[in-house]
Amino acid sequence: MDYADPAAWSALPSRYDAADLVPRKSSLKDEQATAKADVFFIHPTIFTYKPENEYVWNASMTDQALNTRTDSSTILNQATAFNAAGRIFAPRYRQAHYQAFVTQYKEDKEAALDLAYSDVKRAFDYYLAHENKGRPIIIASHSQGTVHATRLMKEYFDGKELGKQLVAAYIIGIATPKNTFTNIPVCTSPTQTGCFVAYTSFLQGYLPPWHPGTVTELASVNPLTWSTDENFASKEKNIGGVSYGFKYVKEFADAQNHLGVLWTNTPYVPGRAFVKLKNWHKADINLFYQNIRENAVQRVQTFLSQK
Repeated sequence: MDYADPAAWSALPSRYDAADLVPRKSSLKDEQATAKADVFFIHPTIFTYKPENEYVWNASMTDQALNTRTDSSTILNQATAFNAAGRIFAPRYRQAHYQAFVTQYKEDKEAALDLAYSDVKRAFDYYLAHENKGRPIIIASHSQGTVHATRLMKEYFDGKELGKQLVAAYIIGIATPKNTFTNIPVCTSPTQTGCFVAYTSFLQGYLPPWHPGTVTELASVNPLTWSTDENFASKEKNIGGVSYGFKYVKEFADAQNHLGVLWTNTPYVPGRAFVKLKNWHKADINLFYQNIRENAVQRVQTFLSQK
């Protein structure tokens, strides 16, 4: 699909779409019309169900049911966290099926991810050629999107001229080593620019099966303090998260870095005693929505003040 066609995008600042919304029960506003920066958002894997056509490893960009599911989930709950900091550009792409991440067939996995990335790259090229015009850029992503965002940053930003336009990258939901980039460091303060934020969320006290249980070299930035230390940040530091039904909830969750992952207690909402989740991957951004939102604005302001 040609990225000159608006249908090739989940979100564009030139039209009304899911990225323009704000959570219910909040006083937040979409600020894209006056934003001085741009956000290139790469969504996670939504293609998780059994394929019903010839598209097995990669989704079709014209699958309307999948596109609707994408827009009403990740664009609504994740991309909107950035609509106060910049104009949001979120491409549709032939995302790899969830099975690509668990299959034993590595060649199929690599081919599926390469195809997906080729779309992301074409979308970014179109954005640079027709929309950017020298504006500051935030890269934002989750899960599969972070796989592609990391590759994009290496190709376009790390040690490259475009790196001078990078406000920050929020590449969330994938275990990311601190030394992933040569010239782009981990963010260690709330106003640092030209850096990246990464973390993966799990229940306090739980380490996933892949974790060695010892010190790792993984990047983990606490989204309540924007620090990489292991100090506990209570829910009082959480300005607001987003719960089911895109509902704004103050003091939603706490956070603490531990051995390269982010620990959080079950969100502080009615019925929390009945929630038994240990992996909070799907809620990586929802849990800390408003803190991410305000931080993105803060980093843009800092970036602009340095020019």
